Amino acid sequence: MVVVIQIFMAKELFNLLRKAHEDRHLPGFRLLNWHFFFTAMLFVYGRLLSQPLVNTVTSDKFLYQFVSNLIKYHMAICYFSYIAGFMWFILTLKKKMYKYQFGQYAWTHMILIVVFTQSSFTVANIFEGIFWFLLPASLIIINDIFAYIFGFFFGRTPLIKLSPKKTWEGFIGASVTTIISAFVLANILGRFKWLTCPRKDLSTGWLQCDPGPLFKPEHHTLPGWITQWTFLQFPWKEISILPVQWHALCFGLFASIIAPFGGFFASGFKRAFKIKDFGDSIPGHGGITDRMDCQMVMAVFAYIYHQSFVVREGISVEMIMDQILTNLNFEEQQTLFMKLGQILQERLGHA
Repeated sequence: MVVVIQIFMAKELFNLLRKAHEDRHLPGFRLLNWHFFFTAMLFVYGRLLSQPLVNTVTSDKFLYQFVSNLIKYHMAICYFSYIAGFMWFILTLKKKMYKYQFGQYAWTHMILIVVFTQSSFTVANIFEGIFWFLLPASLIIINDIFAYIFGFFFGRTPLIKLSPKKTWEGFIGASVTTIISAFVLANILGRFKWLTCPRKDLSTGWLQCDPGPLFKPEHHTLPGWITQWTFLQFPWKEISILPVQWHALCFGLFASIIAPFGGFFASGFKRAFKIKDFGDSIPGHGGITDRMDCQMVMAVFAYIYHQSFVVREGISVEMIMDQILTNLNFEEQQTLFMKLGQILQERLGHA
């Protein structure tokens, strides 16, 4: 899904600064853009998927050796692929077309930075558990919907000149709704193990795992003054809260206050190029890029927040095993196993 979205976004952005007249004089020039695109895809996903791929094929010696070699020479393969595209670009330069060609070259690289930065963080979030992808993405959608609803019914005060239809009433109403939704939605999604399990490999055995302390309910007794309100007829004496819900509040705050600036940026960009939408991939809604403007900002935040405030620091057995499987060949792993066995036997003998 992420790859499909990437391809559509790249297609829309590649076409944004295209000029048909110049392209007619440059046969094959469009293919060069896609060469750089797939080279960047190989580089980004090769780095992200290397460890899960190794974990998947460890039972097969041939596949393990093949994947290990791919990972070992991954950067070299990507580099020489890029160099091939660079030489291709130089060889296709034509007199009186230099400015257009170098403009397209720079524009292509800017697109790759924008598209692959956000998508790489999105995929990384998925491997930490679908929860860390689904919750942030859902909050952006909720914020968009309620910004429209509150703006439609109560909007009076313009919010920003870049988006004349945005109002303060819609912004504030959507912010409150998004923060509340984040707290409630985290409780619902966090109770499904298949959403919270991290992905350590590319196999299908992801449905069961230890959810971790963030997804284990904590029971809190309600204050007596709440339960004694007879006119409310409050039926519960205590409530169950997942610790991850407190983190979700930060997601809701960011999705409602900071992420909309991604949409404002996209609006300013479209005004600069005097276009209504980036494309027409979604009939009636514009292009994929129009729908992903805020999602790009949110995906990066979700990853950085998760790595900074959620992931526990320190060295674990899983981390050491990952390093052994990735960086040591089969013979070195056997040697390590034998030496570790000898050390443990000596310690048991002294004990």
